[in-house]
Amino acid sequence: MKTLLTYETWDNNEALKINNELKDFMNVLKWAYQEYQDQIVYACSFGAEGMVLIDLISKINKNARIIFLDTDVHFKETYELIEKIKNKYPTLKIELIKPRLSLAEQAEQFGEKLWEVNPNLCCKLRKVDPLSLQLSGVHAWISGLRRDQSDTRRNVQYINKDDKFNIIKVCPLIHWTWDDVWSYIRINQLPYNELHDQNYPSIGCKTCTIPVEDELDSRAGRWASTNKKECGLHQA
Repeated sequence: MKTLLTYETWDNNEALKINNELKDFMNVLKWAYQEYQDQIVYACSFGAEGMVLIDLISKINKNARIIFLDTDVHFKETYELIEKIKNKYPTLKIELIKPRLSLAEQAEQFGEKLWEVNPNLCCKLRKVDPLSLQLSGVHAWISGLRRDQSDTRRNVQYINKDDKFNIIKVCPLIHWTWDDVWSYIRINQLPYNELHDQNYPSIGCKTCTIPVEDELDSRAGRWASTNKKECGLHQA
């Protein structure tokens, strides 16, 4: 009987074999849902890649579980998009995951505007810790990472051993370009965040995201006044 590939049973040779055999994004998603059944979750930020993945996932598992890390400081356009997606894909199980601390409680413990004083701690409290709690109950999670997003993501594979959350991370879109993402959205007439039309290639919290002029760097508008490049969810 084949051993389920989990963090605990991870084998480098087996993972290499799987990554070599998975030829494209649909094969990756089919493999993931066949392998993990209901023990896999898609953590979606509802960016452009998210629209692609939600549509692809709906073709394979119409009852898939999708979570959104609701920090309470997202743009109104993001919340509006989530409602549109819920209406378009009514059978998908879309959940908004809240941090343990409300904004008021966070301010009381750590001071006002923690995202300005200590953005790493803010991300930990409002994104990393909530995701860690959700992933503790499953074997794998899906992410929309693409290799051309940043230097830190160039070595991402389809199937990855995620040492941050002690889980398997599945990344179906690693070979997609920004143009590929938008071609899919337009061809399939998918809804998307209106902020993308206002020079926001990557959309996070409204407190830490600004429009950009450099379209070559899709992450340029995130934490623009700091050296921070990632929210802490991804080591790669």
